[in-house]
Order: sequence, then structure tokens, then C-alpha cells
Amino acid sequence: MFADSLAGAAQAIEARFDAVLGALPDLPVTRAMAYTTRGGKRLRGFLVLESARLHGIGADRAIWPATAIEALHAYSLVHDDLPCMDDDDLRRGRPTVHLKWDEATAVLAGDALQALAFELIARPETGPDSARAALCLGLARASGARGMVLGQALDIGAETAPVPLTLAEITALQAGKTGALIEWSATAGAVMAAADTAPLRAYAQAVGLAFQIADDILDVTGDAEKAGKRLQKDASANKATFVSLLGLEPARARALTLIEEACAALDVYGEDADVLRQCARFVIARET
Repeated sequence: MFADSLAGAAQAIEARFDAVLGALPDLPVTRAMAYTTRGGKRLRGFLVLESARLHGIGADRAIWPATAIEALHAYSLVHDDLPCMDDDDLRRGRPTVHLKWDEATAVLAGDALQALAFELIARPETGPDSARAALCLGLARASGARGMVLGQALDIGAETAPVPLTLAEITALQAGKTGALIEWSATAGAVMAAADTAPLRAYAQAVGLAFQIADDILDVTGDAEKAGKRLQKDASANKATFVSLLGLEPARARALTLIEEACAALDVYGEDADVLRQCARFVIARET
């Protein structure tokens, strides 16, 4: 059930990207935008669509913020891969944007994708003004200096810090770098319906942290070919991670506990949230 829903969400988001990006001028920067939005699990977009379904919001409305969050996520990956950041040469099994084109094109493609995310949310198809405004405000906070960018800045700072980060500091860092966009995605449907966001917020916070723990585990134990990117970067950079601080098996146990907490947070929705429960379990079972 979850696999089919995730695949369906990915297909719908891909089609919306094709339509939106296909209407732009054919330039290196727009080709780079299309290149970087190809592939990936589309987990964040799926969460938008599923949380919307849970609140009676149709896919015709939810596809816009679902595509928006994937555009913003893509921008973050393009910039994160740059030489001044993580300096990666592989993403989703393909050369990173700054290598396929150049650094200037990568920066501009990322900038344009970030702007596109807010444009997509602000479109009238998303729904009433109040819903669009709330989604835009929430995404600005989740992606900026209160959320993802804050987490990325803390992560960069940790690379040269004289003392490794503590478990509490890493948890706070990842709540911004990874968790903030997952939380925005999972609560988007409730926001669009002007409903209580608390259950989905609790779900997303647990899933977001489990997602990062799973990433740390994959960085140690994963297959680079399956992952489509370089692994074991954290160890080579001597960075503190959930695995380095907790140990491999305790980290796995912590991720499993978080998934149980996430599933329990959905009790208010009953069986209607079973796909989201399956999604939570997928987060720690994935190989990429």
C-alpha cells in the first residue's frame, strides 16, 4: 500500500515538474533545474499528499505544495553538494550539478528552485489565501535560519569545532537540517484544512530524527552504488554522528523507538493513517 502510494506521488510530482519546468526558457540554468529534480524517493512530497488526503484535501490542490517541497529540497541538495559546502561529486547516481555544468549554474539553479517552491505554493490552485499564506510562512521558517539553513550552518561549524558535538547538540542540529522540511511536509495537509497540526507534528518530529539516524547508519553500513552517493564521509571528516556517539546497535534501537512513537502519534486518525505508519517504518528500512 505504501509503496504504491509513494510511487504514485513520485509520478504525479514528476509530471508537474515536467509541465512547470517545460514552460521555462531552454537555458543551461533551467536544464540544470530539470536535471536535479529528476529521481529521488519524493518522500517529502508524498507526505504532503498523504497528509492532505487524511484531511479531505484533494490531490488537485495538494500537488502544488507537494511539488514545491521537492523543488526546495532539490535546491538544498544542489547547494549542499557545492565545493564550498560538502564538495560532493555524486548525487542520485549522477554527477552533481556543479560538475555537469559549473558552480555558477549550480548556484543559480538552486536559487531558482527555491523561488519556484514559493511560486508553486502561492498559485491559486493551492486553495484559499489563508492556506497559501500559512504554507508559505511555514516553509520560509522551516527552510531558513530557523530551520534547514540553521542546521546546515551548525553542521559546517561542527567540522572545525575543537570539541565534537554532544548528542543533544546533534539532535538539535538535525531537527533543523533534516527535520524541519519533513515536519512542514507532514503537517501541510492539516494546515490546508485549518485543522490541528499537533498529531502530525509529533509524528514528523519522530520520523525526521529517525530518518537522520538511518542516514548515519547507512553512511557506515550502506552500499554506495545503491545509495547513489559517496558514503563514510562523516567518519573521514571526524564528525560526530548518532552512530559515533551511541554505537551502531543502540542507534538502530533508538531509531526503532522513534518509529514506534511516530506511529502512536497517529492514533487519533485510526486505520486511515496506516499508509503513514508504513512510511515511518520504511524510513529505517530503506537502503538509500
